[in-house]
Amino acid sequence: MPHAHACDSCGMPIETGQYCQYCVDASGQLQSFDETVARMSQFWASREPGLTPADAEKRTLAHMAQMPAWKDHPGLKARGR
Repeated sequence: MPHAHACDSCGMPIETGQYCQYCVDASGQLQSFDETVARMSQFWASREPGLTPADAEKRTLAHMAQMPAWKDHPGLKARGR
């Protein structure tokens, strides 16, 4: 059994590959920065119902800034990270 490691995009534990099934498109390519921000913000909002959309996005951007796939992405700087 392969040793689990973290998705480079979101940090979810995975057994193989660089990215998890939630961070890639149908062809296996990493989703766009904007789509990832939107999807991860929705995830945070679903886990904490009182979280505002702005706070969910802020949390997402802070998390993405720590992820290998996004830490140097210009979109983070453009959004104040």
